[in-house]
Amino acid sequence: MRHGRLAATLALCGALVSCGVNPVTGKKEIQFVSEAQELAIGQQQYAPMQQVEGGDLDVLPELTTYVNGVGQKLAAVSDRKLPYEFVVLDNSVPNAWALPGGKIAVNRGLLTELTSEAELAAVLGHEIVHAAARHGAKAQERGTMMQVGLAAAQIGAAVGGLDAGLANLALSGSAIGLQMVQMKYGRDQELESDHYGMKYMKLAGYDPWGAVTLQETFVRLSSGKGAKQQGWLDGLFASHPPSQERVERNRATAAELGRGGVIGADTYAAHLAPLVAMKPGYDKYDEAVAAARKKEFDRANALALEATRLLPKEGRAQQLLGDIAIAQKNPQKALGYFRKAESLNPDYFGSHLGVGIASYQLGDKTAATTAFERSAKLLPTAPAAYYLGAIARDRGDKVAALQYFKTAAGSDSSYGKEAAEEYVRLDLPEHPGNYVAAGVQTDASGKAYVIIENRAPAALANIVVTPVLVDANGRIMQQGSAVQFRGPVPAGQRASAAISTGNLTAEQLQSLKARVDSARLAQ
Repeated sequence: MRHGRLAATLALCGALVSCGVNPVTGKKEIQFVSEAQELAIGQQQYAPMQQVEGGDLDVLPELTTYVNGVGQKLAAVSDRKLPYEFVVLDNSVPNAWALPGGKIAVNRGLLTELTSEAELAAVLGHEIVHAAARHGAKAQERGTMMQVGLAAAQIGAAVGGLDAGLANLALSGSAIGLQMVQMKYGRDQELESDHYGMKYMKLAGYDPWGAVTLQETFVRLSSGKGAKQQGWLDGLFASHPPSQERVERNRATAAELGRGGVIGADTYAAHLAPLVAMKPGYDKYDEAVAAARKKEFDRANALALEATRLLPKEGRAQQLLGDIAIAQKNPQKALGYFRKAESLNPDYFGSHLGVGIASYQLGDKTAATTAFERSAKLLPTAPAAYYLGAIARDRGDKVAALQYFKTAAGSDSSYGKEAAEEYVRLDLPEHPGNYVAAGVQTDASGKAYVIIENRAPAALANIVVTPVLVDANGRIMQQGSAVQFRGPVPAGQRASAAISTGNLTAEQLQSLKARVDSARLAQ
């Protein structure tokens, strides 16, 4: 019997998957996600994820050129040819990540912790293997396999600087992309990426010992008191946990491959010198963000101003000053900072979003619309969709407003909740039955009651329901007196009211329904 169930499950899987050979390890494996799908996922998610993770380091484009050059040397000797791309992100958290299809990013916060080009090659080689060996795709396949298992069981027997939750505001690029960027790889995958990444290092001319010193540093940092303060626990250690086992394995691999090759400490230091010189400014910016989130606005403002002095060509601190001014209800002051940030970092969604919010609060809806649309083109977010919905509502374009509010409501944020309420406010007058479930029930004595349930995301009041007698085809044969529920009914809650059934027979009571006539949002 057990073998029969296994055969049935394999037959089901056989209709949905194909067998393949892992291009790095050479092992046979079941593959749900094709290479074309991998490439599509990477292409679709790369730009949004760059925005979510801080945007490109536009102030030092030559650093991305350097990192990409090192990455391409490794990509050229990898076991799988993909359209590899490497970018440096404007993010202080020490981290690096890879999407399917070879789209790889490294944060400036990690680069300043490395000591040589060989260590950079170790990081990039490791990420290349994650992409080449289909580790991200396998994560998707595991989810699909779980769904297949559930199906088989059923056959046999579901912004800105002040915002700490940008991922919740993003409306695209945050589903599959964020899962992969924040995914914690398993032990075997980490060891596999270390091993083959070192192989690529050797083939590309780098000393594989760089991977040993890299892991030794990571193990030391992970056990230190400053790991949280430096962001390691939020970054690389969260998705790529270090261990002494990895250090020992890397030592063995280095001995097997043979020492020798480029270390490039001086070369790396020369390329990193401009970023290292800017680090005090970024440190001030990070302190300002932390203070602002604690609502210590005076201190945050002073730190952000110091950051702008140290980083005159960087727009992030200017944007933060705008965020602080908005929090202090000074949109006119905020607009100047946001405009400055926009001029410095035109390819980052946050500055445009800030201009939109400040302009909207100042009553300039034309400028706000332009800014929100620019922001949404770079990264669709709940705030942009919410405000565009509000602007459409105010000009009487109900269709557009409903669409924007519906889009924003997909976010698990305060903007998402407000958008959901606005959607209901506009739609409720025409479709009250979409938000109130109603029916008629009788008790043991034969007394009838109208039962309602509020399925809207907010409390409703003045709910009017009419009992109706329907025939077998659902046509209304007779209707009773309307019942009004005046008091607010909280979201998800029920209410009931007794009704008179007159001379209706027991059989007719079974055909008694409740029609929802109207409702409104509670004040």
